[in-house]
Amino acid sequence: MATLVTFHAHPDDECIVTGGVMRKAFEEGHRVVLVVATRGEAGEVPDFLDEGEELWQRRVVETHAAADLLGVARVEFLGYRDSGMMGDELNDQPGSFWTADVEEAAQKLAAILVDEDAKVLTTYDSFGGYGHPDHIQTHRVGMRAAEIAGTPAVYQALVRESAFREAFRRANIEEPPPLGEGAVPESEINVGVDVSKYLEVKRQAMRAHASQIPEQSFFLSLDEPTFAHAFATEWFIREGHEPATAMDL
Repeated sequence: MATLVTFHAHPDDECIVTGGVMRKAFEEGHRVVLVVATRGEAGEVPDFLDEGEELWQRRVVETHAAADLLGVARVEFLGYRDSGMMGDELNDQPGSFWTADVEEAAQKLAAILVDEDAKVLTTYDSFGGYGHPDHIQTHRVGMRAAEIAGTPAVYQALVRESAFREAFRRANIEEPPPLGEGAVPESEINVGVDVSKYLEVKRQAMRAHASQIPEQSFFLSLDEPTFAHAFATEWFIREGHEPATAMDL
């Protein structure tokens, strides 16, 4: 049995880009650990919060519910605040993940990697998938933490733009704008993991994050074939690695 640690910026990110891999690892007998940098304080605030309930409190509950579905044995939050989208005034607020000292944050994550004797870490690519500051910081912190801990395998999760564009087309939704300057070209993607067997539990995990992924959202409104086209393969970059169709656990 090996341990997979999957590192994410906000609650719900885990099920979107690595939910299938997490469930696959669990069903194959491996230990799965989820680490989240923030509690998603800057997310969309739904109108169904209880009186006095803060958004972050609901998102923590949702994270644990999704984690149970995905087979996660341990959930940890690093304690930073959500930085909002790039250019938002929240970016520079004290305590935001974007302003965090990379070395300090990496030491926190590395301590978990060492404690778990993790064989594999997932983080994000250098563009953070779509340029979100917390996702970019997740890449920086994740890569450095793996160096500190000596974690042997690091997989950088990312959005495969062509697959999402095709899903938008099939769903008759206006195509999203290009990812933009700084996006990692698809030619650098060298690992694709088939998670088609776990698509239903991946959708259920998304549904557990009801405050941010409501039933009418793009993700949950897709029919099964279109959802499969977008999510049946999870994509990664592993530096210095030959192209592969599975994660080395």
